[in-house]
Amino acid sequence: MINSIKPDLLSTLNANKATDVINTCVHCGFCLATCPTYLLLGNELDSPRGRIYLIKSALEGNYSSKDTLNHLDKCLTCRSCETTCPSGVGYAELLDVGREFLEQKRPLWQKAFRYGVRKLLTNPVLFNPVGFLSRHSKVNNPLLTPNKNAEKVLLLGGCVQPVLAPNINQSIKNILVKIGFEAIETPQSECCGAVDHHLSATKESMAKVKKNIDRWLSINTDVIISSASGCGLMVKDYPSLFDKSDPYYRKAQQVSNKTKDIVEFLSDKDLTQLNLEKADIVYHDPCTLQHGQKLGGAVESILKKLGYMPSAVQDSHLCCGSAGTYSIFQPKLSKQLKTNKLNNLMASSPQIIVTANIGCLMHLQKDSKIPVKHWVELLDN
Repeated sequence: MINSIKPDLLSTLNANKATDVINTCVHCGFCLATCPTYLLLGNELDSPRGRIYLIKSALEGNYSSKDTLNHLDKCLTCRSCETTCPSGVGYAELLDVGREFLEQKRPLWQKAFRYGVRKLLTNPVLFNPVGFLSRHSKVNNPLLTPNKNAEKVLLLGGCVQPVLAPNINQSIKNILVKIGFEAIETPQSECCGAVDHHLSATKESMAKVKKNIDRWLSINTDVIISSASGCGLMVKDYPSLFDKSDPYYRKAQQVSNKTKDIVEFLSDKDLTQLNLEKADIVYHDPCTLQHGQKLGGAVESILKKLGYMPSAVQDSHLCCGSAGTYSIFQPKLSKQLKTNKLNNLMASSPQIIVTANIGCLMHLQKDSKIPVKHWVELLDN
């Protein structure tokens, strides 16, 4: 796709990102079949191909800010289109550029609402009282003591998970102890920056990212583990936030290379000594894991080795509608996607739904009649 982006409208980094993505897209339309919002709405402008056209037009100086923002806001950033695309279009990077560019055009009331949500979710002082009242679950098992000579790994605590579902990281710590590791958990205040980043608060996001990079590299560990696939994807994408000439680019690469989702870390470990919760389960694969981190099927593989038989799920590639803050800003579409997802998950009449991301877990549990857990909780019974 030929473009004539005005370079004076963007930073060099963003201009290069936008140009690369737009030039890669051949407008083949394969993405339409796997885009959740296009399948629901049937509007070309609510598909990846349509949004690429809208962003291209905006960056060329030809746009209707209200209509363009509306279509971009409806995107889940699930990256299902990236999995499908035969040309390897980095759609999510272009979407971030487009949203940041158009953020200044947003109505004041929307800016205020988005600001309030960002601050609530990323500030423990504000979030913890609210989060405690809507807590999903409490700690079920006591924390095990690691061996004094155990190899240390850094475990990302997350900004909402410690309050909403503290048993997730508690389970991971116990699993790690049993296989010979000790987890150093980051404090709740060390948010990965994803919430700010995806709501186009670039300055605040980059401040968090740089602080995290410096802090995490100062800790003598070879592995950084994420138990929330959304956070893990953000951290793995840190290098894309910097120009290659920026000193932080190399440091961001170091952090990214160290970062593993918990399923990656456990994939080659001996887990036979773990105490498992016996149940008929079904697994929901978060978009950030299967499309973002390209780890689709990894959790099912481990579960099957441990004796579980997770049922096949129709349209397992489609988003559940959580998508970070999407359920807050697009409640109608989010609700439709959740209903469809739960219908497909419940088709096999499971006892438990398991997933790999706190956002998906909380979103599905709201309307699920059976428990929704993080899959690692099955391994610390």
